[in-house]
Amino acid sequence: MTGTLYGLGLGPGDPELLTLKAHRILRSVPVIAYPAAEGSTSLARAIAAPHLPGGQREIAIPILMSGDRAPGRAAYDSAAPVIAEHLAAGRDVAVLCEGDPFFYGSFLYLHARLADRFPTLVVPGVSSVMAAAAASRRPLSARGDVVTVLPATLPDDVLRPAIEAATSLAILKLGRHFSRVKRLLAELGLMDGAIYAERVTQGGERVRPLAETGDEAPYFAMILAYRGTEPAIRGSLA
Repeated sequence: MTGTLYGLGLGPGDPELLTLKAHRILRSVPVIAYPAAEGSTSLARAIAAPHLPGGQREIAIPILMSGDRAPGRAAYDSAAPVIAEHLAAGRDVAVLCEGDPFFYGSFLYLHARLADRFPTLVVPGVSSVMAAAAASRRPLSARGDVVTVLPATLPDDVLRPAIEAATSLAILKLGRHFSRVKRLLAELGLMDGAIYAERVTQGGERVRPLAETGDEAPYFAMILAYRGTEPAIRGSLA
């Protein structure tokens, strides 16, 4: 018998936002794997740390934060055989994922490499979008509103029509793209009522009106904006 591959959604940062199912699996598996950006500690492991029983084997997957897909592919190409060796030996492996495994999650790349050969279970997690809405105390949508999620890494000629067509909007992965996206939202008349959220549920959380921010933002930041007619959503921070 082979081991089971688990993709565990850990939520946006607060260790208490794990689901009961993720917690149970996390404490029972003999092997854990997690992404770790080069030169920094793993956020996924930090979220899971209070719940780890100790004594588990750990596989750190070094990830280069780059728009170029090649380094990321190489990291998962290298990690997949290591994880496969444990699974083939009958050891379950839990891959720790910030937020949700299939919502811009790194687990989807390991899933593509391993799920056709080993039993696999994906445990969903609280996404940063939901956490940001809760922290801002403003709903994402109501009634017939459609929520549009966009990565800030897209160029303006793609972002602009998508934003113009959106009712309720979340723009993720701000980082070095923040000032450009902020300028675009100002041009489209969406600054009033837009919310900026940074490191939600983590240490250093900041949630404030977008109009009150500067021109710099970390990668783990997002903007929530609304251009529909629901008055309950149009409100700013309480």
